[in-house]
Amino acid sequence: MDQNLQYLHEVLSNYTESHQAVYDIDQNMMEHGYSSEELFVRNLTEEQSRILREIISKEMNHASESGDFERSYQLNRVFEILY
Repeated sequence: MDQNLQYLHEVLSNYTESHQAVYDIDQNMMEHGYSSEELFVRNLTEEQSRILREIISKEMNHASESGDFERSYQLNRVFEILY
């Protein structure tokens, strides 16, 4: 699996227990083992893309505030593709 998607998987794991849609997105990502962010994003529905944009935006802000610039950068790569 792509490294950026591994970062995304770590982030999503914080939401999977309380949000079924996030669990479904994460399961899809893990089952298919996408080799790139582009392939992963192409297989999302509009609703899944919207959910991911919200989560990634929140998590990038958190990573930047805590000084985890690597995580912020990796998440930003996926975030850009969602648009």
